[in-house]
Amino acid sequence: MSLEREKIVIIISGLIIGLIAGLLVVAGNPANMGFCIACFIRDTVGGLGLHRAGAVQYIRPEIIGLLLGSFILSLIRHEHGSRGGSSPITRFILGFFVMIGCLMFLGCPFRMILRIAGGDWNALVGLAGFACGIGAGVFFLNRGYSLKRTYTQTKLDGFIMPAVQIVILILLVLAPAFILFTPAGGGPGAKHAAVWISLGAGLIIGALAQYTRFCMVGGIRDFILFRETKLLLGFIALLVAAFAVNLAVGNFHPGFTGQPIAHADGLWNFLGMLLAGFGCALLGGCPMRQLILTGEGNTDSAVTFLGLAAGAAFAHNFALAASGNGPTMNGKYGVIIGLIVVLIIAIVNTYSQKKAMN
Repeated sequence: MSLEREKIVIIISGLIIGLIAGLLVVAGNPANMGFCIACFIRDTVGGLGLHRAGAVQYIRPEIIGLLLGSFILSLIRHEHGSRGGSSPITRFILGFFVMIGCLMFLGCPFRMILRIAGGDWNALVGLAGFACGIGAGVFFLNRGYSLKRTYTQTKLDGFIMPAVQIVILILLVLAPAFILFTPAGGGPGAKHAAVWISLGAGLIIGALAQYTRFCMVGGIRDFILFRETKLLLGFIALLVAAFAVNLAVGNFHPGFTGQPIAHADGLWNFLGMLLAGFGCALLGGCPMRQLILTGEGNTDSAVTFLGLAAGAAFAHNFALAASGNGPTMNGKYGVIIGLIVVLIIAIVNTYSQKKAMN
């Protein structure tokens, strides 16, 4: 496929994904949160009883669909393959702190774009922090940072996470007593589209993201390194489509204050996404990309997924996550510690790589 054709495909995919994300809000998802990897992992973790924040407890079918959509299409395209073994503990820790950064900002890179499309200008501050974080990651990538090569794993390893998602979907549908649901009116967890709509949306977006290699981190990274705009065009298209839906249905409300599930503390919006961008650059992809790779059989991305989930549970069990009222003191400490830890990982890894080459 030529580069121009690839650009057309990713623009069309971005438009479809943005349209779906905007319509999911109309179907019942929280405002400016038609699709958010960080928020939906957090809700799912809560639904499974792994954190105690009653306002955000619901197994999100979008996450299940995203992973299964990638899994199914990768099988069809003969791109599924079990591989891993590339610094799994480091990936877990980076995933953990990426989630801490996202929950300080109250959204992943995907929701950051959707918040901008809804008129939430706080997300522009987050975007600046995210880009700076990726820039910091690129600085170390240019100096030899690497999580080293992957190795072929058993076929079973590549099928475990898709199988787990099917089990979680069954639990959502059967709703046994130990599955938690935010009561109506109790918070964002109570706002959701019908299961089949959310699952279908996840499957479509998962398949499109698998086909196009959709990744916000990759878009900014490639632009900094090579002035390549292909992946960025997809997210611009996503922004345009989501904005058009919001405008059409009356969900566009520009401003800094009074935005849904957001706070207006610019410093911590910036620092939260700085941490997320830095960690994602070192991981090689945004949270959505990690789920797509997990669906393709990448066990390293599966470990990152588990790190994201652990970060979500920890953040809500120990009051690190921000709210509409702003960041907590624990959350501020968490972001600062995260930035220090991620910086140490980047420095030590880069130094060890240089030492190994000499």
